[in-house]
Amino acid sequence: MKSCLSYPAARRLLGAALICAATLPAYAAAPAPATMRLDYLHTGDATAEQYAIERVVVEPLPWPGNMARTVDDTDRGVNKVEVVDQASGKLLYSRGFSTVFNEWRSTAEAEKASRGFEESVRFPKPEHAVTVRILKRDEHNAFTLAWSTELDPEAPDVVRKQQPSALRPIPIHVSGPSPDKVDLLILGDGYTAGEMKKFEATARRMAGQLFSVSPFRERANDFNVWALAAPTPESGVSRPSTGVHHASRLGTRYDIFGSERYVLATDNRALRELAQNAPYEFIEIIVNNDTYGGGGIFGQFSTAAANSDWAKYLFIHEFGHHFAGLADEYYTSPAVYQPGGTRVEPWEPNATALRDPANVKWKKFVAPGTALPTPWPKAEFEAYSRDTQQQRVALRKAQRPESEMSALFRRELAHEEEMFSRVPTRHAVGAFEGANYEATGYYRPQLQCMMFDRSEQFCTVCQDAISTIIDLYSRPAPR
Repeated sequence: MKSCLSYPAARRLLGAALICAATLPAYAAAPAPATMRLDYLHTGDATAEQYAIERVVVEPLPWPGNMARTVDDTDRGVNKVEVVDQASGKLLYSRGFSTVFNEWRSTAEAEKASRGFEESVRFPKPEHAVTVRILKRDEHNAFTLAWSTELDPEAPDVVRKQQPSALRPIPIHVSGPSPDKVDLLILGDGYTAGEMKKFEATARRMAGQLFSVSPFRERANDFNVWALAAPTPESGVSRPSTGVHHASRLGTRYDIFGSERYVLATDNRALRELAQNAPYEFIEIIVNNDTYGGGGIFGQFSTAAANSDWAKYLFIHEFGHHFAGLADEYYTSPAVYQPGGTRVEPWEPNATALRDPANVKWKKFVAPGTALPTPWPKAEFEAYSRDTQQQRVALRKAQRPESEMSALFRRELAHEEEMFSRVPTRHAVGAFEGANYEATGYYRPQLQCMMFDRSEQFCTVCQDAISTIIDLYSRPAPR
């Protein structure tokens, strides 16, 4: 995908020491503040958790965000960070997010062991001392205080200067000044020095595919996309279940929490130290692997296997998690999480426990007379899907070529398309049982969506949820 600016012009912007400052328009009321990052440790098990400061850093580039929308009103995420001025008590900044720790603590391992995870929150550098608060949802979905710490931006232990980096981000799609746009950074992992051109070409392809899907297609001018990769000694990232172990700049690997398809970066500090060389609010890591896999954490990052036959789907589906906090709507694939004992209303915008059908959270999209729950050929779908999952397990166990897995997925999607073509409510917004990794008790808005299967579009509700986040981070150009 071509940059909205000419390639040389975008490159000239990057020649400035501070990219965001270089792109600030003449009409800007004030220069962007610095970017402050709080790195901390998040430890615990299934029943308890603790926090501890690791370090506070002033990043090399100015704050890339929209200073007119510093407070998050979208009600997304398991957690929320709040930055509060100590003297006045004024809320200066907030954002919802989720964490790898929170996912891990729902696994069986967390019932018998403790682990620690590195995490970070970023915010505009305040002028005076602040309190940084980490909130967490309780059993009623309300945010309550989990941890707080006082932070003096002028304290002597704040890291204000770091070793300069030789790495410069590649402008992929530049629409305007960072404070006015959503800044997406595509990071590469598992690319050698000789594969940097391959990485750039892949990043351009992935960005183009993202902007081919609604609502990103219609909102492409609200985005800047940058690409950045640090070379690795070997091609690809680790797949421990197959005995493949590669050195990785970001600790990215398959087999997270025992799931052969789950890919996450495990070195948060390395991730942040690489990413800070570009303006960003969202990160997608593309790994130089063929094997189907990916992952996404709301407000943290997402990953996708860039060489998979299903790379487009993986990139966009996982970005849906990271960018908009969308829930997985599928439920027949094995999940790493322990099933919950009670059906609580999910915070995610595209899943519901349907406790009050008359006031379902996406009511504005439901046509009068639509049955809630909404009938669909659930039993037929599940029978075919169970057989597909058995074949999938067998293919991985036998370490069959990836082409056979791709062929299986193509047959599955073709079967679904034929089956769903016979459903009267195929395009209706309703409440279709089966979502959030559970066959019963949770419902999704439409029959098909990129969060449910490998089809190529988001449902109406997910599109609306994505647009809400775009609005939070972008602002229209002055007339």
